[in-house]
Amino acid sequence: MKHSEIIALLPYTKPFLFVDSLEKVHKDGVEGSYQFKKDSYFYKGHFENNPITPGVLLTECMAQIGVVSLGLFLIEQETKDPVDNELKTQIAMSNTTIDFYTSVKPGERVTVTSEKIYFRFGKLRCKVIMMSAQHKLIAKGTIDGMIVKQ
Repeated sequence: MKHSEIIALLPYTKPFLFVDSLEKVHKDGVEGSYQFKKDSYFYKGHFENNPITPGVLLTECMAQIGVVSLGLFLIEQETKDPVDNELKTQIAMSNTTIDFYTSVKPGERVTVTSEKIYFRFGKLRCKVIMMSAQHKLIAKGTIDGMIVKQ
């Protein structure tokens, strides 16, 4: 499965799609990036005169790249059937434990790397790390996703 095909299968659209590219995708993890747009609506009013990206959106970015993208890849690898845009299979976040170390300003590019901890009984658990373009640690933790059959 090509990286662009995985992105096309994600169940999100702009302005809630937080994946620009996937650089690496394999059975044990994924690496991808996203640039937070300077004019995104959520910066208005989020810390007046000093906007930062809300932590919940950093977590969402980590989940979209690190768990959902990997999950779509793993589902196809496991079933040997292509995942389709009908989204008969969806991945829903079920648990997160994220520690934040610094903020993300409007316009910043982040890279998310995930490492599969396990994928069994419809549950995917990944260790995720978010780094800045300057290779500074932004956040790390674990995210769990559940496979939901439609």
